[in-house]
Amino acid sequence: MIGHILDFSVRSRWAVVLMTLVAAVIGAWSLAWLPIDAVPDITNTQIQVNGIAPALSPIEIEKQVIHPIETALAGTPGLKSTRSFSRNGFGQVTVVFSDTTDIYFARQQVSERLTEAKQSLPPGAEARMGPISTGLGEVYWWAVSYTPPGEGTPVRNGKPGWQSDGTYLTPEGQRLADAFQRTVYLRTVQDWIIRPQMKGIPGVAGADAIGGFVKQYLVQPDPAKLISYGLSFNDVSEAIGRNNASQGANYIERNGEGIVVRSGGRIENMAEIGEIAIATHGGVPVRIRDVAEVIIGGELRTGSASMNGAEVVLGTALMLIGGNSRTVAAAADAKIMEINRALPPSIRATTVLNRTQLVNATIATVARNLAEGALLVIAVLFLMLGNIRAALITSAVIPVTMLLTALGMLKGGISANLMSLGALDFGLIVDGAVIIAENSLRHLAERQKDGGGRQLTLQERLDTVTASAKEMIQPSVYGQAIIILVYLPLLTFTGVEGKTFAPMALTVIIALAMAFVLSLTFVPALIAIVITGRVRETENAFVRALKHLYQPVLRGAVRAPLLMTAAAVLLFGMAIALFTQIGQEFTPTLDEHNIVLEIKRIPSTALSQSQSMQLAVEKAVRRVPEVALVFSRTGTPDIAADPMPPNASDTYIILKPRGEWPNPDLTKKELIQRIDTEVKKLIGNAMSFSQPIQMRFNELIAGVREDLAVKVFGDE
Repeated sequence: MIGHILDFSVRSRWAVVLMTLVAAVIGAWSLAWLPIDAVPDITNTQIQVNGIAPALSPIEIEKQVIHPIETALAGTPGLKSTRSFSRNGFGQVTVVFSDTTDIYFARQQVSERLTEAKQSLPPGAEARMGPISTGLGEVYWWAVSYTPPGEGTPVRNGKPGWQSDGTYLTPEGQRLADAFQRTVYLRTVQDWIIRPQMKGIPGVAGADAIGGFVKQYLVQPDPAKLISYGLSFNDVSEAIGRNNASQGANYIERNGEGIVVRSGGRIENMAEIGEIAIATHGGVPVRIRDVAEVIIGGELRTGSASMNGAEVVLGTALMLIGGNSRTVAAAADAKIMEINRALPPSIRATTVLNRTQLVNATIATVARNLAEGALLVIAVLFLMLGNIRAALITSAVIPVTMLLTALGMLKGGISANLMSLGALDFGLIVDGAVIIAENSLRHLAERQKDGGGRQLTLQERLDTVTASAKEMIQPSVYGQAIIILVYLPLLTFTGVEGKTFAPMALTVIIALAMAFVLSLTFVPALIAIVITGRVRETENAFVRALKHLYQPVLRGAVRAPLLMTAAAVLLFGMAIALFTQIGQEFTPTLDEHNIVLEIKRIPSTALSQSQSMQLAVEKAVRRVPEVALVFSRTGTPDIAADPMPPNASDTYIILKPRGEWPNPDLTKKELIQRIDTEVKKLIGNAMSFSQPIQMRFNELIAGVREDLAVKVFGDE
């Protein structure tokens, strides 16, 4: 079979080269669709189910919400395990399936069983699934904030935007006089303008939000006035419900027309709430405004966000499972730029974290390593083969193999990342091409010599190339098969190990298989086309120099084999001793040059207190000149992809490019120590902190100083 392939490749050499180029072009096209990320996504097949019941305590959440959900999910096909936690008014169940379970099938099963479970939940409780994303799905973050007066937009009284008296006028005509109202409006912009558009981006599974206050209209009755009119809170509630509904009476036909009959009764603004009549006393209606105050308020929130020492609204784009983080983040960034042009005056959405930067840095690192490896192999080929045309043929195998490997990775659903691409070895890739090219050169030179030095005819040259390739294809097959067998055990890994190393093994196997196919087809065809005229097989100066150095060493090893064996054993023992001393990592270290500082306070800390303390921490960190931006999230966001208690905060410290640092030689450890110093100064001057909270801060900072309890964002 292999002999027939070689015969065809040499006889139809131009067609083989053309087909190879077409395949390479398709491989180049596949690069645009190949999922690219910094590290492999090791998240198992899981679904998050959030249970919400604001009136229940953690124990009641566990008994009345979480337990019925877990009971309903028991026995689901493919289910491996469930885990959960309960907090005040909130609980979450993480449902883990086997890796072979399709995520959409799993979600369908969970959805059906949640429908049954909802019948057992207490009144007012709800259960809903999280988005179809993973732990690495947070690919793009933005912050919604106000531009200070006079920066970018002028102050124009009576026009939407900042007013000369310090208030903010919305396009709807509402005047925001205090910080609370402005924060409420930021969340309204996020939920009604930005968030719906971000959810429509291809590859985005959902858009999360944290910070600000969800706008509410609060009716605050005066108990004394209610008693004087003989009314109750229930009367007020029912009156509002009755007067906030539209009524329809189907349609009537008149003169051939069908006219829809309806009465619009929806409340349009806050003033209409006050005009609702509750009851009648002496023929005079008693309205809401007579017994209650109607104001704008905010829903009790479970999380807050801040940036550079001021409260903001933070949004997150969650990537769909299996998506291309680079393209999704780029699309999200383009959408934010488009949305900014339509936002109200002096309000902007600022990018605070973009996965594209990390992916581009990773791609640059991998590309540099691959390019250096390829250039080194090519240099060795030119030095060792002694024939420029043969070296060019074998070197061409490297880029063509890479393009075909990209096509195989796309079809196999393998993402390009630091692990999968970092394992490629160009020496192994060109091994088969080298031995076929070298053997062909030797046979062509010998046949010319046997023919008296005349140039070979076309048929003689083709026959020689075919015979040379057949002679060396068997050891090439054995060599490639042995290497592939080394990687096959990695394909048996399951769980986290399988998600980490199986894509790497598959990538190497695909690359070796593609290189083997090229050595059967592309290489013999190119040799038959390019290697013409007079061919010489002579040792070049580099090979002669290596032999000159090697011959005395070889003679010494033959004369004293025991001494050489003892030296080899000694070196091997020293290598083992050194191996036990070097560090070991499960995955390659990836430094995004940003820092995440986790802050935990005593469990009873309220969200408002945590946010107040967090603003002070951000201002302290912002004083470090190497820091470009600081933003934080405290508590749990809406979708609760990463639920945290109100006493916990994640502080994301975005650093300036190293060239903009006052001291570019400053190490990461020294920078962390400087940040530690600034935060400790804050704690020492924070006289308003209670003693237990201050002690907890001291414990935290001591931990940061002792074991550098900061981590690069993306490793979590």
